[in-house]
Amino acid sequence: MQTRKLGSSGPEVSAVGFGCMGISFGYGPPMGRGEGVDLLRAAADRGVTFFDTAEVYGPYTNEEVVGEALAPFRDRVAIATKFGFDLGADRDPRGMKGSPGLDSRPERIRRAVEGSLGRLKVEAIDLLYQHRVDPEVPIEDVAGAVKELIAEGKVRRFGLSEAGAGTIRRAHAVQPVAAVQSEYSLWTRGPEADVLPTCEELGIGFVPFSPLGKGFLTGAMDADTKLESTDFRSTIPRFAPEARKANRALVDLLADVGRRKGATPAQVAIAWLLAQRPWIVPIPGTTKLHRLEENLGAAAVELTADDLAGIESAAAKITVQGARYPEHLERLTGR
Repeated sequence: MQTRKLGSSGPEVSAVGFGCMGISFGYGPPMGRGEGVDLLRAAADRGVTFFDTAEVYGPYTNEEVVGEALAPFRDRVAIATKFGFDLGADRDPRGMKGSPGLDSRPERIRRAVEGSLGRLKVEAIDLLYQHRVDPEVPIEDVAGAVKELIAEGKVRRFGLSEAGAGTIRRAHAVQPVAAVQSEYSLWTRGPEADVLPTCEELGIGFVPFSPLGKGFLTGAMDADTKLESTDFRSTIPRFAPEARKANRALVDLLADVGRRKGATPAQVAIAWLLAQRPWIVPIPGTTKLHRLEENLGAAAVELTADDLAGIESAAAKITVQGARYPEHLERLTGR
């Protein structure tokens, strides 16, 4: 597995990481704990050294699975987790019913870190993200709280998820930001406007989540695919049947390139991301071993300048249909 340095202050990790959320959260019924452990260990055995989780996934259960699975590999993997949601019993942290509660008060950050350390079975969190920007807590206070935790040896690096460029700069001035995580793929290109240039200027790594468009860019879904009520994609406008039908044009584009490269649409989608910047590390997730191996194979797909120009030209003629989140969740991004 090829490796990449995640920005100027980030760790050197596998070029393709693993987004662990779907093992226990969001995409229908969770995997069995043993199955999840086996899949994560299979990823580590195949050279993956960057794993992404969060306390809200489950909540809590995803970190527990990650901690159990990666304990034998702890000296050679980097684990990222996140804080920032209010996980009180009266909240729905998934955001499926109304707006999720945010809580990035310094005392809440400290409690979240103590819990994550125990569930992950680690002495220090390699990369700690604020999951979503909390408008009620100045980002300087958030960065200051994480800075204290870094000084105490409980956290190694600070990250932000779905933050806007201004917030990134303000946080970075207090505690250097090692990585920014946002949704980014051929059908979600918002970070290109301000976030990626800011990361490049400040030496911050970038971690695209949902690099396969929450599974759509693999080509495995069409307008007739049925989504269970427990699958959070059933709440996303972009996954409405008519939107899926229109958005197949992007899958067709990836498939066309894949036929020339001997690669699948998913591999081309990930290879396209890897070609954007040398400090980008996508984190596709899966619950299937063959999909894991397919995703990792993307690191070997070489897209030439002509390939990239052709993809850009063709993609510019395609208008993606549907918002990427319901309105109440979209409001939590880019702040």
